Amino acid sequence: MTPPDAMTAMRTRMAERTPVHVRWRTEAHGAVAVITLDRPERKNPLTFASYAELRDLFRDLVYAEDVRAVVLTGAGGNFCSGGDVFEIIEPLTRMATPELLAFTRLTGDLVKAMRACPQPIIAAVDGVAAGAGAILAMASDLRLATPAARTAFLFTRVGLAGCDMGACAILPRLIGQGRAAELLYTGRSMSAEEGERWGFFNRLVSADALEGEAIALATTLAKGPTFAHAMTKTMLQQEWSVSVEQAIEMEAQAQALCMQTADFRRAFEAFAARTTPVFEGN
Repeated sequence: MTPPDAMTAMRTRMAERTPVHVRWRTEAHGAVAVITLDRPERKNPLTFASYAELRDLFRDLVYAEDVRAVVLTGAGGNFCSGGDVFEIIEPLTRMATPELLAFTRLTGDLVKAMRACPQPIIAAVDGVAAGAGAILAMASDLRLATPAARTAFLFTRVGLAGCDMGACAILPRLIGQGRAAELLYTGRSMSAEEGERWGFFNRLVSADALEGEAIALATTLAKGPTFAHAMTKTMLQQEWSVSVEQAIEMEAQAQALCMQTADFRRAFEAFAARTTPVFEGN
């Protein structure tokens, strides 16, 4: 059993983080982290360094004691145009297989870090979400978009397979096998209206309201039972690859753990007193 002082050492506060390659700020008294891809002049493309920094941010969120929800967005009216053509794509054409595999594992590690961090991630998508940008939206837990959002898994258009960063595993679960196959084979853009109708986007909002709506949703989640939200995210991830019988047993065990939290007791006491529960995440 890990001693209490060791557990304290494992926990960290994220509010004062100062990333170099993306913008980071917190809202709702530090409970909501807002990560902004901030190269608007190029529609916020990713670089080797920003991939690694995002991976490390999401990995560190596992140990955050203050952040309870995350908003991921882009600056300047676009979400993310994918890997930078000159800073990533061109160098990749000159790399040997071991270097290429190291890069593709890095990009996959970013998605795995997003899926493994306990906080719900809300993607706020405006304008272009292409290539790796579409993957970042896909790997988030919830997605809000503007009517101008255009999402393209355009890997085949640059001579690559559609199976990038988990797309062939995750996208069919969001929108169905046939629709996912169409987008991954053709690389065409999915309109915002299609994305909402197909279940990729949870809802559409105006551009001037996008970030505010995403932060409001994240704040609502941050006020909820944090341990229980983390358990929900874990089960949504892990139950993809098990039978229904296994899933029911996993959920029984997960729910029994949640019933041991103080938040569960707080909810009952608030119900009995006819007040609103104030969850503290434990």
